[in-house]
Formats: sequence, structure tokens, C-alpha cells
Amino acid sequence: MAEGVKKTWHKYMLQMQLHPLRTKAITAGVLAGCSDAIGQKILGAKKLQLRQVSLMILYGFAYAGPFGHFLHKLMDRIFKGKKDTKTIAKKVVLEQLTSSPWNNMFFLLYYGLVIEGRQWNFVKNKLRKDYPSVQLNAWKVWPIVAWVNYQYMPIQFRVIFHSFVASCWSIFLKLRARSLVKLA
Repeated sequence: MAEGVKKTWHKYMLQMQLHPLRTKAITAGVLAGCSDAIGQKILGAKKLQLRQVSLMILYGFAYAGPFGHFLHKLMDRIFKGKKDTKTIAKKVVLEQLTSSPWNNMFFLLYYGLVIEGRQWNFVKNKLRKDYPSVQLNAWKVWPIVAWVNYQYMPIQFRVIFHSFVASCWSIFLKLRARSLVKLA
């Protein structure tokens, strides 16, 4: 079995070298789908909602993976690949003030409009009510994740690491989004 895992990892790494964007997009999609399935089970779903899982796979594949890919390329271009403590702090602050608020807002919009199929006014009101607490909670978690990512992860693994943590974070967002539906 260990040999099979080793071969699979080798093939995956080869794909990361040959097709980094595609590989990161697929990885983010798979992780987003898995996190949705886990979230459904946590919420007590008796039957897995495959449409919902598929829409989350689409979210990871079409948005989260590519966004992360280009974000990390841009950060390394802006900061010229530097890894000193001051540069890492600047990357974390920049990421937390730009992409973190956007990503959380986009996820909540996508979840409300696409996955739940809610009307714009409903989603807008829910977002207005819920977004500040979601973002404040994000700033308790994501700066640490960003620091670890920029400090310890080679660039080719940053999106994978981020996607893994994001799959856990999206379970939190899903639970938060669902609790608001019950309140509305």
C-alpha cells in the first residue's frame, strides 16, 4: 500500500509541474466537495445532496483553486520571492486586507444565490447581518494559516495547503450560513 501511495504522490507532483493551474483547480474542487459532504453529514443529512456537492466542486474548481494559484504567483511577484519575517508579515497583512474579505463575501454570496437558490434581497440582507462576524472570525484563523503558508510552504504547495484549511473553514461557513437560513 505504501508503494501505491508513493506512486500516486509522484504522479500528482508530476501533474503539479506540468499543469499547475489545472492540478490546483482540481484539488480545490475535490476538497470543496468533500467538505460539503462532511458538512451535510454534520448537519444531519440522511441522504447526500449530490447537486450541492457538485456545486461546491464547481466553486473549488472554477474559483478557489485558480484564485489561489494567481494570488500566490502575484504575491511572489510583488515581494520578489523574499521569505524574511518582515516580508512574510507584509504578505499576511496584504492577503488579510484584500483577498480574505473578498473570499468570505464571495463564498456567502455563492452559497446563498447558487447553492440555496435564494433571491438577491434575501442574500443581501443575510450578508449584511452575517458578514461582519464571519470576517472577524476569519481574522482569528486565517492570519495564522497565511503565516504558516508563506513561511513554510513551497509555492507549489500553498494552494493545496490553503485549500485544505479552506475545506475546514467552509464547513464553518456552511454551518453559519445554514443557521441564518433558520433564523430568516
